[in-house]
Formats: sequence, C-alpha cells, structure tokens
Amino acid sequence: MQNLEKFSAIYQRASERKGGQEILESLLDKPLSPEAIKQIGDDRFLAEFTQKVFQSGFVWRVVRNKWPDFERVFFEFNIQKILLMPDEMLEKKATDPAIIRNYNKVKTIRENALMIEAVSQEYGSFADFVASWPTNDIIGLWAYLKKNGARLGGNTGSYGLRAIGKDTFLLSNDVVGYFTQREIISGSAQSKRSLTAIQNSFNQLQQESGRSLQEISMILSKSVGDNFIE
Repeated sequence: MQNLEKFSAIYQRASERKGGQEILESLLDKPLSPEAIKQIGDDRFLAEFTQKVFQSGFVWRVVRNKWPDFERVFFEFNIQKILLMPDEMLEKKATDPAIIRNYNKVKTIRENALMIEAVSQEYGSFADFVASWPTNDIIGLWAYLKKNGARLGGNTGSYGLRAIGKDTFLLSNDVVGYFTQREIISGSAQSKRSLTAIQNSFNQLQQESGRSLQEISMILSKSVGDNFIE
C-alpha cells in the first residue's frame, strides 16, 4: 500500500490530537476473544442485528429507549419462538405502539432468525460461526450477512458485529475520508475494490502494530477529521 502511512505515524497523530498517549488509550475498546464470543447466545446476535436495523436511518437514542419493549414484544429474541410466529402475529406485533412501528423492519427479525438458525444447524451455533471467521477477511463476513441476512448490508452488519464483540473495523466517515484522501480508494467505500483495499490496509496495519482491527479503526478515526481534544 504505497499511500498507506505507517501505524506509528497514525498513532502519533491521534495521540497529539487527543492530548497524549494515556488519553488516547483510555478512549479505546478491545473486542472479545473468540472464546468469549462462542459463549454468546444466538438470541443476542438476533437482538443486536435487529437493533442496528432499526437504528439505520433513525434516531439511535429513540431505539435504545424503546429496547426493553422490543425485548418483551419479541420473546427476548428467542430464535425458536420467533420462527414459530405466523405472518398474522408478526403483522400484529408491528402495530404495537411500544416499539417502532415499521413492518418492513419488523419482518427482518424473522428473516434474520432464519439465517441464524440455518448457520447454527451447520456450525453448531451462530456464535461459533462468527468466532471462527478470520479477521483478515472480515469483509467476507460482512458480505455473508448482506447476502444471507435481511437489511444487514452497508454499515448495519458491521456495526452489529462490533456491538456483539467481534473484532471488526468500521467504515465511519473519518475512516472512509482517510482512505479517500490517501487515494487508497476512490468512489464508493462499499464497492468490492474499495473494501478489498481497505481490508488489505488494515491487515498491514495489524501486522505492524499487533493490535486488533477495532483498536486500529478507532485510532485511525481519531487521527483525522474534526475530533480534536475533547
């Protein structure tokens, strides 16, 4: 990657912008280990994906405030109970004022439950499937969710993975801006060419630093854009 900076340069700039290494490190979160991810129930994956689907294009705070009602209305996202819901019940639940009444998004709950169940049948659990996916091809997992899930394309799937603890970078405005400015990508960040270039860049930075994709992504985002000392 000819235009990609060394990790040390990115880290130094992020540290200076945030007021020093100690402050920068305090702002970083680490992903869960594969062993920890394997302990997560399939219901929690469905819950996280659903939350991100509803947050897409909507006010995140409103979704968070209503989330306890989402959990209640949809059986704590128990996969088997969700799959047993007939269309009529799903339609009725979509009219419940306790949740956000968007039938097209409500339908994704059952559709993504079907995906999770199918994967669990093959791999033992959806958690095992996610935990074993190599991070040097995290865009491959994004693509799987987009193809086999419902409304999990764009940033929705990756944000869901990050929320559950899977090591992944995020295509935030700052991260995309960095790769565009360095001419590592051009056009849409979601194109196959751009995604591959970004994945290769993160793989290189990971080899240099020994850090997780999540940490590198957060450091990179803090090294550019408008987020100076807060």
